[in-house]
Amino acid sequence: MIQTERLILRAYREEDRADFAALNGDPQVGYWVANVMDRARSDAMMDQLNAHIADHGYGLWGVARNSDDRIIGFCGLRPVPAGDLPVGPVIEMAWRMIPAVWRQGLASEAASAALAWGLAHLDVSEILAFTADTNLASQGVMRKIGMVADPSRDFDHPRLAADHPLNRHVVYTARR
Repeated sequence: MIQTERLILRAYREEDRADFAALNGDPQVGYWVANVMDRARSDAMMDQLNAHIADHGYGLWGVARNSDDRIIGFCGLRPVPAGDLPVGPVIEMAWRMIPAVWRQGLASEAASAALAWGLAHLDVSEILAFTADTNLASQGVMRKIGMVADPSRDFDHPRLAADHPLNRHVVYTARR
């Protein structure tokens, strides 16, 4: 568990399933990840994330507000194996937040804490984050937490069509 001024990054609980499904089923969120999930897929994802956290001590933690312990998103670190994406193998920093909390600095707060934890606890020389080149909000989070653009590693996402508006991805790095 990681705690910040306003947030707790933690493993998911059974009572988080509805909030997690609302996050993953939201069309505004789904646009940026090219995927809107139904409840069954969201539940399966939550189970996979918790299993990774249990096995490795880190992962894409649930982000809950300190004030009410409700899940408002996820944030954390995950391995990208060789061959999965052009940038692999790496540790990726990722986040996803419900639209009701966008532009409140919560993604940056969570991402900054998760990045600091990763650089302190994982045996890696760098952590990457990447997003569609049109996702200026996520790129703003990357810059705000101290990550630096690495255009030499930008890539076309292999699971998106060449003409998909989210195909081109930009890469940011944080080095130890």
